[in-house]
Amino acid sequence: MNSVDIAIVGGGPAGLSAAIVASKLGARVTLIDDSERLGGQLVKQTHKFFGSKRHYCGTRGMDIAALLEKELRSLPAEILPGTSVVGLYGGRTLALASRERFNKLGFKCLIVATGAAENNLLLQNNDLPGVYGAGAVQTLMNVYGVRPGQRVLMVGSGNIGLIVSYQMIQAGIEVVAVVEALPRIGGYHVHAAKLARLGVPILTSHTILSALGKKEVEGAVICSVGKNFKPLMRAARKLKVDTICLAVGLTPLSELLWQSGCQMVYVPELGGHVAWHNENMQTSLCNVYLAGDVSGIEEASTAMLEGRVAGAHAAAQVLGPSPETSQVITESQSELSSIRKGPFGDKAASGKARLAECPLLAGPA
Repeated sequence: MNSVDIAIVGGGPAGLSAAIVASKLGARVTLIDDSERLGGQLVKQTHKFFGSKRHYCGTRGMDIAALLEKELRSLPAEILPGTSVVGLYGGRTLALASRERFNKLGFKCLIVATGAAENNLLLQNNDLPGVYGAGAVQTLMNVYGVRPGQRVLMVGSGNIGLIVSYQMIQAGIEVVAVVEALPRIGGYHVHAAKLARLGVPILTSHTILSALGKKEVEGAVICSVGKNFKPLMRAARKLKVDTICLAVGLTPLSELLWQSGCQMVYVPELGGHVAWHNENMQTSLCNVYLAGDVSGIEEASTAMLEGRVAGAHAAAQVLGPSPETSQVITESQSELSSIRKGPFGDKAASGKARLAECPLLAGPA
């Protein structure tokens, strides 16, 4: 059985950033990802990032993925693409499975950066072909060059819903409408304004009731909602669409953390159950860290910063503290704090504050 200083599960923005930092600080690192292509959600993002140059302002997500992978491959880190983690045993051993083999990997520290899964929505006929998650639509269009349909209803006006709607229009797909149950648009104004200029109606205080069709989506029924989000059936109307795209939030992929025995906490502002963790991204188990959406749903910029913090702390635990490690941690935590003080960081900041108030039942072991 091979053994490394730090095993990192997940090759998205958080995992790549953690691996780069830890490897630069001198730790022996192995990065594991179940996809053949590194980058996670970044590989399907064709839009340019906001923020500062340090946060890749003006660079497309798919290009950021390529830059991070190139940097990691220049370092003495082991990369295992196309490999799934199928178990965690004894708190120090991962079971790995690829197409070629099954093997085990020992570690001193573990960083979980597994990201999040798309939420589904309960509606009549939601199992018809033509009902997609927004991430699946992005993958079809931006990775494989396949249009999911011709006339689409987008459900959800968060950043993902707005961005994917615009990307579909760029691909020659008609977005018939965007419906949002809340009385306000959830995403950045700049994304919503693009759709408005193109004549796409964004219907707040609206929801979808059902998908129409026998063998595939042929339409959708939508209506406005009243108090407590109760559908106003008298206002129901049909839309002729062949695709329904759901962008209704994400849930952290925390199965590995459950199996590890970490203390889990339910925090709605962070997307559901997350492992208890401190500002160092350390869980209730002293050698297990986490970063990115698995620690709470946020943007890719915060995922990269959390990855840097987790990578530096794990390296310090294995190799001992150093001025370089302290600098990475201080700078990254400062930037995280600054982002969460912005107009769209309040939800995550509230969730992290709520998490900090949760008592550590037994702790870091």
